[in-house]
Amino acid sequence: MTKPRVLIADAMSPLAAETFRARGVQVDVKTGLAPDELVAILKDYDGLAVRSATKVKAATLANAARLKVIGRAGIGVDNIDVAAATTRGIVVMNTPYGNSITTAEHALALMMALARQIPEANASTRAGKWEKNAFMGVELMGKTLGIVGCGNIGSVVADRAQGLKMKVIAYDPFLSPDRAADLGVEKVEFDDLLAHADFISLHTPLTDATRNILNAKSLAKTKKGVRIVNCARGGLIVEADLKAAIESGQVAGAALDVFAEEPARANPLFGVPGVVVTPHLGAATAEAQEKVALQVAEQMADFLLTGAVANAVNMPAMTAEEAPKLRPYMKLAEQMGSFAGQATETAIKAVTVEYEGLVAGLNTKPLTAVVLKGLLSPQLETVNMVSAPAIARERGLDVREVRHERAGAYQTLIRLTIVSETQTRAIAGTLFNDEPRIVDIKGIPIDARLGPHMIYVTNRDKPGFIGALGTLLGNANINIATFSLGREKPGGDAITLIEVDHPIDEGMVARIRALPQVMRCKPMRF
Repeated sequence: MTKPRVLIADAMSPLAAETFRARGVQVDVKTGLAPDELVAILKDYDGLAVRSATKVKAATLANAARLKVIGRAGIGVDNIDVAAATTRGIVVMNTPYGNSITTAEHALALMMALARQIPEANASTRAGKWEKNAFMGVELMGKTLGIVGCGNIGSVVADRAQGLKMKVIAYDPFLSPDRAADLGVEKVEFDDLLAHADFISLHTPLTDATRNILNAKSLAKTKKGVRIVNCARGGLIVEADLKAAIESGQVAGAALDVFAEEPARANPLFGVPGVVVTPHLGAATAEAQEKVALQVAEQMADFLLTGAVANAVNMPAMTAEEAPKLRPYMKLAEQMGSFAGQATETAIKAVTVEYEGLVAGLNTKPLTAVVLKGLLSPQLETVNMVSAPAIARERGLDVREVRHERAGAYQTLIRLTIVSETQTRAIAGTLFNDEPRIVDIKGIPIDARLGPHMIYVTNRDKPGFIGALGTLLGNANINIATFSLGREKPGGDAITLIEVDHPIDEGMVARIRALPQVMRCKPMRF
């Protein structure tokens, strides 16, 4: 088996390359590549590891047919076109935990520097002045810290701030009341945070919902004299509006590690009194750089070698422990999706995937993604489990996932229901000794194994049909591997699933359709 090959395109700790090699992954370190150079060589790699310097755009991926995973040694993926990667079926991973402590500590350092005007006092003293009365600061103890985004980093900041005897309030739509209680913070609405915080620290990702979250309108709602810290993303603040708020006295000062445009050679806030700035140092400690390098290499190696998915921003997570348990179900899920996709000839409007019994207790998100891959594959050549959910959203498919932990007729069961423009079709499958089996099609019980070449026939349950169909195939020298039957009721609708050794041509399809009892014949491939 050929070893997977990874390109490290940005400077990072040597631990990354060492980890890849120790895991049996080929690795090349080529930093500082021009965009056209990266495009030219990326076609030879299964994985790409970057930090923030390399910009991975849609054009970068245009010829990267072999690429399966992009790993970002850090939290933000702003330098990666995630949508383009997803469309091409490339997993994008980050390392959200490796620099949490370092970034949180930097935010607190900036908060203290801002509160005590340390940069200005340092510059004044180094210049030979002794302006002891010029730098009147404020204490942190007893002040209210408002945290916007209380995830990995924000929660660490909250913990450390409480150690400084600060009151902590937090705005985060995804923060549950139980989690807020565990952290010892008060969950509030955004306007309440603005009105009551003495310090505001930003720790939210840059999304459409958070872009420019601090602007002229929101800054006007802040408590007069508030101090603002941003170690998250520059695009969270309208910098010109913050400058105006500082100059008006509404905001006492700001400490910024990130900017709307980086590298920030010039900025409206540079030179403004009361502003502390650093050049994106949030993750700049030796410990953090080693952690993220190690983590990104381990995550990418796990994915390339075992299929385990951790900290992916564009597909469901699946641990190395989960992968073996899910593997037979993934085969079943893909077969079921493919069957429904091949059988459906009009536009699909809605998809419901139900998990019953043992499978309901597993991580079903990857299974749903695989179902969608199988469903869309008959129409799209390049779809995979990464791109399928995004394509389904783009096409307006209503996708639902339902779990029934109870066991029914089978210990474990997946049921897929497709609503198209003309009908609703359902198919159910289970595992027998980890082998996928189809056990129900359109409400008709059946016991069928799907092979590479199948013939799907719907017919009326009449005497002589099986003999006529078998004779037709035999006369054409078509060998039957398996022959599965199911019927609604005696004399009613019936289903025949036949596995044959080789694909049948259109002529044979037409001859099967011409049999008196046949309502439909569809060749399928799996």
